[in-house]
Amino acid sequence: MVKTIRPIKADANEKDWLSLFKTPLSHRQSFLHSEDELAFTQAAFRILGTYPDEDEYQEVLYDLAHNEELKVVRLSGTLDKSIQPDLFQAIQRVLMINTEENGLSVNRLVAFMEGESLIPKAGNTSLSVHYRNNWKILLEQFKAAHPGGFLHPDFRRIFTDLVKWGHNHLAAWNAEITEQPPKILWYGPASKSESYFLYYLILAGADVLIFHPEGEDVLGSFDEDESLTTIIRLSSTGRLLPFPEQKPVRKGTVAFRASREIEQMLHTEDSLLYKPWQFRSYIPKSITLKTTYDELFILVKEKALIRPNFEASSQTVQIPALFTKVAGVSKNRKEYWAKIQQITDHELAWTIRSFPFTKAVPGNNHFHYQAALGENGQLDPEKMMTSNWWAYKELPTGLQQGLASAISRYCAYPKLKAPQHETDYQTQLYLFNQALYLPPDILRLVQKFDYAQDIPKIVLYNTEKNGPFSRSDAALLLLMNELGMDIIVFNPAGQNDLEHFIHESSYDIHWLEEVSFEEEFKESSLIKKMFKKWF
Repeated sequence: MVKTIRPIKADANEKDWLSLFKTPLSHRQSFLHSEDELAFTQAAFRILGTYPDEDEYQEVLYDLAHNEELKVVRLSGTLDKSIQPDLFQAIQRVLMINTEENGLSVNRLVAFMEGESLIPKAGNTSLSVHYRNNWKILLEQFKAAHPGGFLHPDFRRIFTDLVKWGHNHLAAWNAEITEQPPKILWYGPASKSESYFLYYLILAGADVLIFHPEGEDVLGSFDEDESLTTIIRLSSTGRLLPFPEQKPVRKGTVAFRASREIEQMLHTEDSLLYKPWQFRSYIPKSITLKTTYDELFILVKEKALIRPNFEASSQTVQIPALFTKVAGVSKNRKEYWAKIQQITDHELAWTIRSFPFTKAVPGNNHFHYQAALGENGQLDPEKMMTSNWWAYKELPTGLQQGLASAISRYCAYPKLKAPQHETDYQTQLYLFNQALYLPPDILRLVQKFDYAQDIPKIVLYNTEKNGPFSRSDAALLLLMNELGMDIIVFNPAGQNDLEHFIHESSYDIHWLEEVSFEEEFKESSLIKKMFKKWF
């Protein structure tokens, strides 16, 4: 008599998923073995995120993979991709029939598979029927998700992979149906074929733990409503490190773990209780605010986290930045200079009073640029950072990633005006050249930038007497704007500077009541500076 094999989805939480995985099948809740049915609670979980203590997470992975009693099979990175010639030929025959008949139905495809012995035979009839029925479910899922069904371009590759892995792995796991199903551990990302194979193993009743510390859900498109598996969301999001081949040698103390857990509760992305440098490993992206003249001097004093549209999520921090030109001067000169000195006296302000303040980078870095392009045609931050020409290797890794990402964006979508006859690519190459050699003063400012806190300010005071504003100056300002810094240009004569090189939609311009050609820069008094420092 053929028994029905019925895996039951676990109703578990973060505290007991690992306990269930380790519990023998017959000791689990809902276990039932009768003449016509085998039912059991299945330990199938998608574990997204990591623990506050990264070493503790790595230790869990290592212990699972090396537990001799559990006999866990780590499939990620170890799938057997070999295939026997006769099996390959049988697969090709079935695929040819599928093409000739303009796409088989699920039942006919499974019948042809059985005729060619593509579905592994189990040690008993009940298990063989179970495997066949779950192939039907799998194929129905593929057909529903792909236009053209079994004629979709991905079907040939996925079908071949699944048959191959079924024979290489599932056939080796055949056992009496009352024995423990296979225990599978998967870590990290999965290809489309691998995701389908994991889905099939879960359908078949295997215990499957799928880990991804960055929170990527490799079965998200298969089990959106969690009808088959349970999602366990751990309290942190971590890095995708290599699978631990050795047991971690560092162990967090009770106080250390408690401290990390408290940090996770208090210093979340939306808590506004940010610890220093909490977002150093995040990618900064600026959003340039449009303000009135009066708002400019209110917002310029505020920390990033207080400004409108500040947001931190998914390893990205959105920084509300100011990019403004103030043309002309106020009739009330005292008020005008008080506002300028309010900004220039800021601890993270860099005041520029002579031009040009940068140098055009000579040479043609066409080959460097081409070698650093990713599949999407834009600069790949990782390729840039690992290149021998990358000049910022001494910076913290997270800061390098943020800078490289900003360079990629500002080259991909240039806000720099192109001279006549300059192509888009030549503009991108010019920006790339300029980004390769940043002035030391700028690099120091970048390293002091704690993205949620005080925003560095580049203040330009430009008259007709202190030299010409250059295209390389504009390129540097655009990159700093991409990183989220504040840029304020004061031009008392009201003459063009930014307008020559930067698209006007990229910044605000505020006109004051008068223009002045004799307005020399005024420093704050020493007493005033000391008073601000003390109070």
